[in-house]
Amino acid sequence: MTIKQLERRMADAGNKESTTIGGDEFTNTELENNKNNTMVQEGSTLLRRMEISVAEAEKRTGKNTVNMQEIFTVYLIETRSIDAITEGHNPAPDSLWRRYSEFEILRNYLLVTYPFIVVPPLPEKRAEFVWHKLSADNMDPDFVERRRVGLENFLLRVASHSVLSNDKILYHFLTEEHRWKEVVYETGFQAKADSRIKALSATFRVKNPDKRFTEMKHYSDELQSLTSQLLRVRARVADRLYGVYKVHGNYGRVFSEWSALEKEMGDGLQSAGHHMDAYAASVDDILEEEEHYADQLKEYLFYAEALRAVCRKHELTQYELETASSDLISKKQQREELATGMVRTFSFKGMTNKLFGQETPEQREAKLSLLEEQIVQGEETVTEKTVECEEYVKGAWVDMQRFKEQKDRDLREALIGYAIMQISMCKKVCHTPVEVWKCS
Repeated sequence: MTIKQLERRMADAGNKESTTIGGDEFTNTELENNKNNTMVQEGSTLLRRMEISVAEAEKRTGKNTVNMQEIFTVYLIETRSIDAITEGHNPAPDSLWRRYSEFEILRNYLLVTYPFIVVPPLPEKRAEFVWHKLSADNMDPDFVERRRVGLENFLLRVASHSVLSNDKILYHFLTEEHRWKEVVYETGFQAKADSRIKALSATFRVKNPDKRFTEMKHYSDELQSLTSQLLRVRARVADRLYGVYKVHGNYGRVFSEWSALEKEMGDGLQSAGHHMDAYAASVDDILEEEEHYADQLKEYLFYAEALRAVCRKHELTQYELETASSDLISKKQQREELATGMVRTFSFKGMTNKLFGQETPEQREAKLSLLEEQIVQGEETVTEKTVECEEYVKGAWVDMQRFKEQKDRDLREALIGYAIMQISMCKKVCHTPVEVWKCS
């Protein structure tokens, strides 16, 4: 649907409480929710039992690990039982404070524990893809507020996931302020994390990659590329828009000074000057509102890496299966050669036999016995890795399809909301009081 079509739909809607776009009806409340980047469906056990919000952010000072003074931000997580609310009670929410680094620990734990799931990303730690007038300071109040919204969205996405929402560590994160770190470290998740070198090696050494996961990697690369390009373009447009608006501040000053020199047109010039000043000042609110939509795009920029992580884990699982299968085939070939005394391929063992003579029957029996044990173990390993790979493919493919549907829905709503916001902005600019132009 084009911008003109959207504008026509909005014009037809007038002052109605809802707007129909593309066959779907969006209420004013829904559009506002889209702007706040909390597009999460309540379909999980946890969200049915608990309200979750990140209510506020607060700056604090303290000492870091090297005993140096530092300033950091903490976020207030509030939770409340839904059962108590439905029964007519309105209890005060339970609350605790968390640092951004604790959110990172939670997400790293989820990545290791549920490698087949596209784990929701955290909001950016430092501002990226910003237009030059926007502060990139991670202590800037506006940036902290947007990050607070992003952290809340992260918790809602995790709590709405059918698998992640049932994790006990997540529940501890939301309810246990002091012992949570001890509980999560006791799981040993850090030791289970795959190294990047190991994952990279698997990527280049897999002989029979699954085409579906290869295509999904290309899909994630394209998602990241297109989203980053869109964010860069938006930053450049924001810079240009800021300049266009602010130059009207100079016009406002000229009109105001001119009004002092004119008798007949003085009031009109003064009114025009005030309009120019208001127009120049309005860009700050416009671009601040745009940042909410930019943050939604950034979420899917970071989602692309989460999607690639699922694909890399599959490559690693597939590589381990292929390695185990290759080792089993090699052991069976050695058993056959040892039993028949015939070496089919050139090997160091064949050369030593020719130089130093054949092995004794006792030595051959001992090696055959050892090979039989290794083959049995190898067959068990191959069976185990096959089941592991099949289960991983099944779980990962289901979750990746869920992610794609979520992405299509969220980005569609975000872009529609952005278009509506731009249309609304243009209408406000066009509705200039007639008195402003009396001087003409």
